[in-house]
Amino acid sequence: MTRPIVTYPDATLRKQAKTVENIDGEVVALADDMAETMYLSRGIGLAAPQVGESCCLVVADIGGGVIELFNPEIISAEGTAAMKEGCLSVPDVMLEIHRAEKIVVEGINRDGKKIILEAEDLMARVLQHEIDHLRGMLIIDRVSKIQRQLISGQLKKLRRDQKQR
Repeated sequence: MTRPIVTYPDATLRKQAKTVENIDGEVVALADDMAETMYLSRGIGLAAPQVGESCCLVVADIGGGVIELFNPEIISAEGTAAMKEGCLSVPDVMLEIHRAEKIVVEGINRDGKKIILEAEDLMARVLQHEIDHLRGMLIIDRVSKIQRQLISGQLKKLRRDQKQR
């Protein structure tokens, strides 16, 4: 089942997501819904807060099949690269974001088993972006004040759209 994507400036996007204490049918169904929502929205990653759920869960797929991570934590990072990023929760905004080129992420899969993922390039970027969402961070928080001023008109439009809903 697809779920509506929460967009800026909704307060849900600014809250620290809660740790998943028990991987049960409910959170597994959420992961399935998130993957379906991500694909239909033409995204390559999605975090639970983006569908209004305050739990530490991300899904991602850059072409090799869906990856689900409950309670993901970046345990190491190296290098840095800049790349344009967009976000389903901040529609029509593209910003150049600096992120680590390679990361190691620890999390839990849907079977409750601890997994460690080594990711680089685009997958590393996607995972960092989604983990930011679990911390209440958006791409607009990762740019300079000048860059935010340059997109202020777009952000005002998103705020107006939110009020009209």
